[in-house]
Amino acid sequence: MVSVLEKKRITYNDYVKIDDDNRYEVFHGELRMVPAPSMDHQGVFRDLGVLIWKFVKENKLGAVFFAPVDVVFDDDEVYQPDLVFIKGERLHIIKKNAIHGVPDLAVEIISPSSTFYDTVEKKEVYRKYGVQEYWVVFPGEKAIEVLTLEKQEYQEFSKARKKGIAKSKILTGLEVDLKEVFD
Repeated sequence: MVSVLEKKRITYNDYVKIDDDNRYEVFHGELRMVPAPSMDHQGVFRDLGVLIWKFVKENKLGAVFFAPVDVVFDDDEVYQPDLVFIKGERLHIIKKNAIHGVPDLAVEIISPSSTFYDTVEKKEVYRKYGVQEYWVVFPGEKAIEVLTLEKQEYQEFSKARKKGIAKSKILTGLEVDLKEVFD
């Protein structure tokens, strides 16, 4: 479960000074601990990540990064999406220790303890900052929802549950067969 550690406002500069082995995010200036994912989560993360990374690499489209990687939207909003994609022409937002700017695509694999945080709170931050495509992956339901930003709101672009194909708009031609991710 994602827990709020402190009510004290924390900035990115405070965050980078934390010296322990825990995973954190900064949500609206509050430090939140993010627990290690389950084995189901890790398996889906591995299989989906390989498919997306392979597609991006083969087509020379940009860069893919996997959690834990900091995505710094601003001083009050620092996240570690499970996976992010950045188009080749926007690689300048990748710095030595973090991505400073808005990824083109973010993927969150939902754990029971993070459902509200990932599907409501983080989704709203991603929308606000302009993440063009947001994948919400539900391992328990064997489902992938692909949302794209249209007129500053997320709209469902593709959805597959238990079987079928999830498609990307931003990575034209990427089709993910759910059998390759969940079986």
